[in-house]
Amino acid sequence: MGRLAGFRYREVVRRLKTLGFAFDRQAAGSHEIWFNSASGLYTTIPNHPGDLPEGTLRAILKQAGIHPDMFLKA
Repeated sequence: MGRLAGFRYREVVRRLKTLGFAFDRQAAGSHEIWFNSASGLYTTIPNHPGDLPEGTLRAILKQAGIHPDMFLKA
């Protein structure tokens, strides 16, 4: 398990909010679109029970333009 393993949806959302993201709209199924007005970037977050897979969280951060270290400090 890497540094980004073991995060749940609520924890990911809490940290993204501190980094300037806000809920934008509901996407297909249980996915949500979040937007950062400062950077103009969108990211898609799955709202599933349990921990997000580390690869999924890395993809969310890459899409949002957030370095993993910055996410872990938030």
